[in-house]
Amino acid sequence: MAKLITAKEAAELIRDNSTLASSSSGLAGWAEEIALEIEKRYAETGHPKNITLYQACGTGDWKERGASRLAHEGLVTKLVTSHVGSSPRLQKLVEENKVEFHMFPQGVLLHLARAMASKKSGYFTKVGLGTFVDPRLGGGKITPCTKDERVQLIEINNEEYLFYRSVPVDVALICGSVGDENGNLTTHKQAMQLEALHLAMAVKNRGGIVIAQVENYVKANTLHPQQVIIPGILVDYIVVARPENHMQTHETQFSPVFAGDIKIPLRSIDPMPLDERKIIARRAAMELKLNSIINLGIGMPDGVAKVAAEEGIIDYLKLTTEIGSIGGMPAGGLNFGAAYNAEAIIEHPNMFDFYDGGGLDAAFLGYAQIDADGNVNVSKFGPKVVGCGGFINISQNTNELIFCGAFTSGAETKIEDGKLVIVKEGKHKKFVKAVDHITFSGKYSRSIKQSVKYVTERAVFSLEENGLTLIEIAPGIDMEKDILPMMEFDPIISPDLKEMSLDIFKPQWNKLKTIIK
Repeated sequence: MAKLITAKEAAELIRDNSTLASSSSGLAGWAEEIALEIEKRYAETGHPKNITLYQACGTGDWKERGASRLAHEGLVTKLVTSHVGSSPRLQKLVEENKVEFHMFPQGVLLHLARAMASKKSGYFTKVGLGTFVDPRLGGGKITPCTKDERVQLIEINNEEYLFYRSVPVDVALICGSVGDENGNLTTHKQAMQLEALHLAMAVKNRGGIVIAQVENYVKANTLHPQQVIIPGILVDYIVVARPENHMQTHETQFSPVFAGDIKIPLRSIDPMPLDERKIIARRAAMELKLNSIINLGIGMPDGVAKVAAEEGIIDYLKLTTEIGSIGGMPAGGLNFGAAYNAEAIIEHPNMFDFYDGGGLDAAFLGYAQIDADGNVNVSKFGPKVVGCGGFINISQNTNELIFCGAFTSGAETKIEDGKLVIVKEGKHKKFVKAVDHITFSGKYSRSIKQSVKYVTERAVFSLEENGLTLIEIAPGIDMEKDILPMMEFDPIISPDLKEMSLDIFKPQWNKLKTIIK
């Protein structure tokens, strides 16, 4: 059978009422060439319709590309994913209650795909207990129209677990760098391995269709067998994409650094300006330990990597991303998921095996809301839905957690004479009476005895047995004026309350190497 087809022909293979899965993160691994034709076909014919979309990660560039291509009312009517924020059109359908939406942790969806590859009925794990995924707190059902129960609370040997039911997939859209006439695929020019192999197995073992988008198509038996990540027996069709529709990350088409072809001096990366973001990153970085294995979340935490590079201690750490990179320096912003100078890039599900098993020494994660019980919300705020991504897997299975973020939303601050000055107070409080969505459970965290800190530019808190406790205040900040009035609850005040290190408010720090040693 000839495997090379056009993107238009690929789009015509997807039937109404199918479950479509993609192996992607941002635009990495996303078959944009095919998605464009699916969108065009739907606009012209109204087909395919009533599609269930299954994807472990958020997919998109926060604009038009990615899963937003499929976000038309009637095209996708059911959604199972961990994140929709990077696909604004899909996010809009969710917020308008026009799709049934189950939001599950990223690692769970990856491991569920692997379970489906061997025709298991589902996946057992403790990941999600005490969060919005727990059936006692909503079962991951996000939109009012969502009716199916896909997660069940189970007790085994007097311990609680969650059982996530399989989602049989009919069509998989995957990506490779090079495909040959037999369907064999390499990923050597990509920034991430992702979960294409497991997803292809899950679909083929159910009798479905696997369609691969590639950059180059070559003669059979010319690829090195050890470079072939997805064997041709799992691939039905191949589509060759235009370069602009085959991306490494949200914004980068191709970087030899992200592919691991070259390495650059990390200290050549521009340092962060001295602002509240850098203060948070510096204070958080003080929690680093020599030779520790670290995960850095998207957003504010990626500043920790930049500070580590500027301070010349990046080689004393093993920084990782949940997408699969180990070593070097994780890329931030719209290149999140890729890494500069990675030592290794492993498959996406395998990284979550390591994380779920407690392999991390510490994780630095962002937040949007925190309450008196230490609960954290990053996933849903009133009607606005973003997603949890890998946050739940990471935060529930790491001994030491450092949540990083601005104290209020929209505040203007400056550093003056080694002190923090509030120029204009933020409009929205982040420390609230009760979070809108429990993405991290303070109660569950205390039960497994995690060490938890919450680092802001003007104060540092810790999670103690009785709740959120204020332990440090920035120089120049008045607790009665700048902290307590901007919280919806009164934190516990530590009897050992102290001032944050004065050194981190200076233009040049040069102290981190000494601290972690």
